[in-house]
Amino acid sequence: MILKEFRELRRDRRTVAMLVVLPLLLLTIFGFAANFTVDTLTAVAVGPGAADATAQVAAAPAGSVALDVRAVRPDADRAAAVADLAADRYDLALVTTASGPPEILVDGTNLFAAQAADVLVARLGDAVTSETLFNPDLTTAWVMVPALIGLILTFIGTIITSIGLVKERAAGTLEQLAVMPLRPVDVIVGKIAPYFLLAAADMVLVTVLGMLLFDVPFRGSVALLVVAGAVFLLVVLGIGVLISTVSQNAGQAIQAAILVLLPQILLSGFIFPLDAMAPGVRWIGYVLPLTWFVKISQGVMLRDAGLDSLWLPLTILCGMAVLVFGAAVLRFRASITPHRSRAARAAGVSR
Repeated sequence: MILKEFRELRRDRRTVAMLVVLPLLLLTIFGFAANFTVDTLTAVAVGPGAADATAQVAAAPAGSVALDVRAVRPDADRAAAVADLAADRYDLALVTTASGPPEILVDGTNLFAAQAADVLVARLGDAVTSETLFNPDLTTAWVMVPALIGLILTFIGTIITSIGLVKERAAGTLEQLAVMPLRPVDVIVGKIAPYFLLAAADMVLVTVLGMLLFDVPFRGSVALLVVAGAVFLLVVLGIGVLISTVSQNAGQAIQAAILVLLPQILLSGFIFPLDAMAPGVRWIGYVLPLTWFVKISQGVMLRDAGLDSLWLPLTILCGMAVLVFGAAVLRFRASITPHRSRAARAAGVSR
């Protein structure tokens, strides 16, 4: 029996790849990405005394948290600083006025950066005042629920969709579809429409329950979140279709989906902050669709961010939808072409 199982493993290259690749993937991700400590905070300084306040903060006693002031705008005011934080351009803002001590505004939607900012404020002491915006109590649920929406959509789009389509192939449905006058894109749309509607219903359910159970606010545009969710769904559903075209059974589809899901969960900023990751691993996170949807969902729900602030992640998701869904259509067409050829030959023989 032992020898038989080894022979089976030798023939099942996907399982062998999972046994080798998955541990290496987990080791690499957790080794370089599993870091909750944010040691550098990006900032903008505004107000008439912005330059002097920046120098004052820089001259404070050194600690474990460094401040990277990326913009100094003496002609801007507190409202402009709040808008910059709402757009997720900086971790905090240093605001000065003609009188009174400088004020530090912290973006509370980035929990780990906000906790690091508390260390910075404590280091400065009475030299500054501070206020945490958008999530003043640093409630974890407020940050997790918008991200969980994307995670649930990713789960349905990859695992559920790929398994469903693989079962269709095993049942011989593709051979039946091959003789019907349908284009590959028509078949894909017809197959994924139920999953799309199911995921959309789950999105509404999770959002409403999150607001009711955990008092998560919804400060932004419902229409913007709906559009972003629809585009993101096209991306993950396309990934599910691609997985189904390279899988012969449900087990293979689950294996491939796990390899796709793990980086999405661990490298999208959903668990570990992107700013705390090693640069090489961080760039992997930037090519994952969940990374950009989390930015949109948190921006809309918590910071009341508009399209002027979220156009970049939305544009990236649209580009991913075109590429992934287009590749899914081409791959699906290639997978059903042999069935159509056999059906055509069978029709010719019968005539």
